[in-house]
Parts: sequence; structure tokens; C-alpha cells
Amino acid sequence: MIELSLVGIGTGNPDHVTMEAIKAMNAADLILIPLKGEDKADLAGLRLAICRSFVTNPKTRIESFDLPVRDPGTPDYLRRVNDWHDEITSVWQSLIEVHLARGGGNRVAFLVWGDPSLYDSTLRIAERLGRRVSFRLTVIPGITAIQALCAAHTITLNDLAAPVTITTGRQLREKGWPAGADTVVVMLDAGGAFAAIDPRAISIWWGAYVGMPNQILLSGPLASMLENIRDLRAEARARHGWIMDIYLMRRSFG
Repeated sequence: MIELSLVGIGTGNPDHVTMEAIKAMNAADLILIPLKGEDKADLAGLRLAICRSFVTNPKTRIESFDLPVRDPGTPDYLRRVNDWHDEITSVWQSLIEVHLARGGGNRVAFLVWGDPSLYDSTLRIAERLGRRVSFRLTVIPGITAIQALCAAHTITLNDLAAPVTITTGRQLREKGWPAGADTVVVMLDAGGAFAAIDPRAISIWWGAYVGMPNQILLSGPLASMLENIRDLRAEARARHGWIMDIYLMRRSFG
């Protein structure tokens, strides 16, 4: 029986890694680190730095692998993602079989940005893997970019007794401000989705690389912050070669 652990490691800051995550990493026989997209070297480097900081078990092997590239030719977005997840599942299966056979043991860990429960597909891929391979699954929660953003800006996630809507840049761009929402958190924005909504009476708290040494923060009325965020985001992406950002917007009344 394979023991599979999905370990939330926060936003890249080693200080965000919990004691539970450290124990899970050191209990693993094999830690698999995915390389993804143009920014794969930097992001893999952050994962490796976390492993170097916390993995002290000499028997724990650390291996990186290239994720399949999502096919841009399929017009249906959900079908495209599902096909991609099937490809990743096949890669996982092959890696686990090859590396465990080579080095022994049955405990495998994947390091997941933020928390595995929030806008991350690792759990969905594990579900697919479970249809092919028998394993016992453990999930270790991690600090999310939402928590890091609110802490960095010293704000609460919600207004008093009020709900929060969490959505994606794609959804905001295509459907506009979510109906009935006062506070909206936007993740996975390729850039500038906030320009698709009416900025009047909306404040924004934006952050890039939140929780990391190169963290960037901006906040204020959306109408006056649009261009500043766009320019700073483009500059940061050009400087670092990649960017992870997130923002919270709140509608004021009266």
C-alpha cells in the first residue's frame, strides 16, 4: 500500500512551513517536485530550498519532473484541463512506480503551493490516480496566499458578519463582479482582470510574491490603482521572469 501525502508548503516562505509539513517531508521515502511552465526553474528552486531547510532524513529522496504542457488547441476549457489532468496522472503513476521500485519504500510526498484545498488540482489528480493505484492519502494543510495577503495588508478577509467570494481572473473577466458579493478575492489572474469591472466604490488590496522577501503590495481605490498595479506587475514579471499575485476587492456603500 502506497502512502501518498499532499503537503501544503505555503507561499514560498520557509517560515510558513508548518511542523506537520516538516514531519511529513521527513517521513517520505520520495518527494516529487514538478517543473511547470516558463517559471519552472525558479519555483522548483523554491521547493528545493524548502527541502534543503527541513528535510534531514538521509533516506528521503528528492526527484524533480516535467509536468505535461496543457494543450492550447482544445477550445473547451474544462475539457482541456481534464485531459491535462489525465496526462499528469499518467506521469505520477510512472514516476511512483519507477522511483519506488528503484529505491524502495512506499511513502511519497508532493509539495503543494499554499494549501491543497484552494484552487489547486493536486487533490483532483490524486483522485484520478486512485482509480489506477491503491494508496492511502494524507493532506497536510498549508498557509494560503489569501492568508498571507490579508496579513501583509493587516486587513480582515471579511467585513463584520459578511460573506466572501473567492473566484478566478478568468471568471471575473468573463462574468464581471459576482452577484451579491461585497468582498471578492481573485486568484489565478493572468493579469488585469479587475479592469473588466466598474471600479467605482471599490477598493483593492493587491500583492505579488506575498510572504516572500520580494513581496510587493499596493492598495487603494480601484479607479486610481488600475494603472499602478498593471505597471508594477509588468515590471516585476520582467525582472523576476515569473509572477504570482492575488488581490482582494471590497465594495463600499453609502
